[in-house]
Amino acid sequence: MAPGKKGARGKLNQHVERNYAERLEDLRVQSSEESGESTDSDDEGVEATFAVSMWDLNHCDPKKCSGRKLLRHNLIKNLKLGQKFQGLVLSPVGTQCVSPNDKDIIEKYGLAVIDCSWAKIDETPFGRMKSPHPRLLPFLVAANPINYGKPYQLSCVEALAAAMFITDHKKEAKFYLSKFSWGHSFLELNSEALDMYAACTDSKSVIEAQEKYLVLAESEKDTRKMWPSSDSETESDTSK
Repeated sequence: MAPGKKGARGKLNQHVERNYAERLEDLRVQSSEESGESTDSDDEGVEATFAVSMWDLNHCDPKKCSGRKLLRHNLIKNLKLGQKFQGLVLSPVGTQCVSPNDKDIIEKYGLAVIDCSWAKIDETPFGRMKSPHPRLLPFLVAANPINYGKPYQLSCVEALAAAMFITDHKKEAKFYLSKFSWGHSFLELNSEALDMYAACTDSKSVIEAQEKYLVLAESEKDTRKMWPSSDSETESDTSK
């Protein structure tokens, strides 16, 4: 799942109604024309040299879970409940946003994500998934097929890629996303926001950049609908 800023989801959604309209439509058409695995290319990025891990709560369909797919490719390690992770963990219980300042933490101790569903957030045992560096993600929009166009509802691979990009591990972000036919759309859809966050220094400046971005997006909003229609949505799990 992708951790967003606690207590701010509704407010932020109101600020950003329709700013992604054109890119969403273009990328949605492009993604619908692609199928299967992404093809090899010179711009696939590089595999991470630091540890990449996840706690899998088994909340999602294994066939649609991006974390499970990374596991099948040996690109992520599965952690057990109760097992402490010394690196940076993307978690809804974080108290600050991931920022470029976290680069050294990731390189030394690794990056992890909690694979769970927003629908089961209240029953998720966060106390058994401890880290000295829990982090939230700033405002971003999902490009995965399950939650396409929804703010914060990122899949595991999108959350990991976002943290990598913000902490100057952009090639690693591209590599992980390249394992999914729709992966490139995540970076394209969020290119402006990610570039702004990556240009910051600490958590405070990332939050300031988020607010600036949301104001800018609101001022440039399109009159057309930003999000896909409700009949195109299948479920609200964030761990696909």
